[in-house]
Amino acid sequence: MKSKITENEKTRVDVKLILDFFHRHMMHHAMWFAQVQQRLGKEKAWDALSSVYDKSMEIQTRRLSKVLDFELDDGLPAPLIKLSEEKRDELKEALGANWLANDGIWFQAVEFSEDMAKAKECNDACWGEFSPLEAWSIKKLLGLSENPGLEGLKQALEFRFYAFVNKQSVAEETENSFVFRMNDCRVQSARKRKGLDDYPCKSAGIVEYTTFATAIDSRIMTTCICCPPDKHPETYYCSWKFEI
Repeated sequence: MKSKITENEKTRVDVKLILDFFHRHMMHHAMWFAQVQQRLGKEKAWDALSSVYDKSMEIQTRRLSKVLDFELDDGLPAPLIKLSEEKRDELKEALGANWLANDGIWFQAVEFSEDMAKAKECNDACWGEFSPLEAWSIKKLLGLSENPGLEGLKQALEFRFYAFVNKQSVAEETENSFVFRMNDCRVQSARKRKGLDDYPCKSAGIVEYTTFATAIDSRIMTTCICCPPDKHPETYYCSWKFEI
């Protein structure tokens, strides 16, 4: 006869279920966007997302504040607002690192079940979808205009996930262009510490940076200066030129 579940075991199952609910919610949200995009087209999907984001975020935040008993400050969770700048920076870095770890886990899942070529194919395609989404989110967050130019792009690059886990810089600025460099890359640095060659990320990078830049401003053109497997200086792993 199976023993009765203990209170501690029930608690742990409940907590796992709650965390899994967050995951299901996230996946359902993404599936809705994908299906609207497939059936109605990209433009209508982005329009729908603009409406859904604001309404859904307001409802979710308000409901969770009642259940978890935290105050709202102009619609934002007061406990997060009360965090010190240092703690907010730690939280942003942790969220960025979690995103990057999840990306790597997905890559390995395909690589180990199929092969490296299939994993790279999926990775590049994913960047083609994610970079415009990240650009859209940042433009919304910062209130950028439809075509904010190179200054808007420079500002947006500071709010990407990568900006909180890697070290980056802007150089060679002119009126119509600038060069962006990834001085330290968490993934490549980890490989270097293990004595491994650089991961050849150029194909993904071209998709990633090109689609991000054009999503910020459709007039911006992207040129890859170098990106692994290309040779690069010790001071940066990849470099990209943006120009109008």
